[in-house]
Amino acid sequence: MGLVGVAARASGLVRDVRFDHPAGWHRFAQSPVAVWPGGDVLARAKVRCLEIQRSGIFLEEQLAAPAEGELLTKLPAPAANSLAVALVEGWRGEVCHVALTAAGGRFCRYKITDPSFHNWTGLALALRGQAISDFPLCNKSFNLSYCGFDL
Repeated sequence: MGLVGVAARASGLVRDVRFDHPAGWHRFAQSPVAVWPGGDVLARAKVRCLEIQRSGIFLEEQLAAPAEGELLTKLPAPAANSLAVALVEGWRGEVCHVALTAAGGRFCRYKITDPSFHNWTGLALALRGQAISDFPLCNKSFNLSYCGFDL
């Protein structure tokens, strides 16, 4: 089904870009992935609660032992005629960025895939056989983007 973010973790899947593909500071310091089985509204609420708690602990740990070295590094100009893909764990889940550059190194195409793109099918399946009165609570527990660009 391809669930990502809270919807995936509330279905018992250990799926988080910071864990699966650690980059930057997450290579050295990670917070445990918040997972809860069940796949229902309660499970999504439990995952969010765990994430809030663990984020606070993570921030306290990082502030107690700040990283050494430069805070800002100047990046080189983008390479010409290249493809770049980046995954970031956003507040809704996995955000995928894909960029293409032209001959001069300028962007010629840029595509962002919002995590909601993967989770709409999960919402539809979660509502099968449910009363229509369950829709608002279930819908808001998935908290999906309607336009796909409110990252």
